[in-house]
Amino acid sequence: MRYALIGCGRISPNHIEAAKNNHLEFAAICDILPEAMAEKSERFGLESVRRYTDYRELLREEKPELVAIATESGKHAAIALDCIAAGCNVIIEKPIALSIADADAIIRAGKEKGVVVCANHQNRFNKSVQYIRKALEEGRFGRLSHGAAHIRWNRGENYYSQAPWRGTWAQDGGCLMNQCIHNIDLLRWMMGDEVDEVMSYTDRLTHPYLEAEDLGMALVKFKNGSYGLIEGTTNVYPKNLEETLYIFGEKGTVKAGGTSDNIIEEWCFGDNLDDPEFVKATYHENPPNVYGFGHTPLYADVIDAIQTGRPPYIDGEAGKRALEMILAIYKSAAEHRPVKLPLEECSTMDFVGRFDQ
Repeated sequence: MRYALIGCGRISPNHIEAAKNNHLEFAAICDILPEAMAEKSERFGLESVRRYTDYRELLREEKPELVAIATESGKHAAIALDCIAAGCNVIIEKPIALSIADADAIIRAGKEKGVVVCANHQNRFNKSVQYIRKALEEGRFGRLSHGAAHIRWNRGENYYSQAPWRGTWAQDGGCLMNQCIHNIDLLRWMMGDEVDEVMSYTDRLTHPYLEAEDLGMALVKFKNGSYGLIEGTTNVYPKNLEETLYIFGEKGTVKAGGTSDNIIEEWCFGDNLDDPEFVKATYHENPPNVYGFGHTPLYADVIDAIQTGRPPYIDGEAGKRALEMILAIYKSAAEHRPVKLPLEECSTMDFVGRFDQ
């Protein structure tokens, strides 16, 4: 299967390794910075792979079957729509877009063209997350009470100065949209997906050079009667502390933690179907960074979906739901009121100047 990567920045090594692990044929790579492509080509032995600074030219000349989009977030939608129009299946790095309208356009275009659209929420493929999901689908939690997602990370000025689009409303959003979206996606997915309303606060406390937030706190009411708590920040001193996910039900309690929900730290069920210590030891990964090991199985799933004609495990609708949750948090904080879902329209651009008053 002919494959192309658009965007050779911070996350691109995970995509390159996932493509290689799944034996995809590299048709081309693309970035507006030739030096970024040169560095990745040398590091991953892709010297013979063609390079483009214009992705439209890549699409015309190479006609890949599968394209991964790993550019700055604000460009995801336009590139995805061009790839879909060219008949390409797409893997879109999180977030799928920065507005509800763009997410809807991507989903609609994918259906019209009959191509696979995958939102890159790779942590759903964590061994720990998959085992928690299995317990959930088997009904072992009983009635869900509440869940919590904590993302307690650090990002300093060096990180933001590496790429001026970071922390801007037009191209990124703040810590919730960039760093916290994976765990927010997991919380919504585990707690039934359907949200009634969101109440929140966001603020920019220690990063005056950003446009968007570095702290977000939210309460979520799900339609199944359960509740969610979200805490996301890049203000933790002096380095990343943890990313944790809690699920509480009438018959079960689970905590996933570690670098990015890669470790089961608590496992307690009234049915006693498995040994908690065995579960903790077995469903335990130690990835080298916060991106984890999920890209390779995500790619495998997308390839199978393309070959069999089924939807991918994480489709465009899933990407939209994660985006919608964060936009609802932004909207609630900006308007000082609870926000009902679904959101008919909302964009990060609605919050320009939010912290500059």
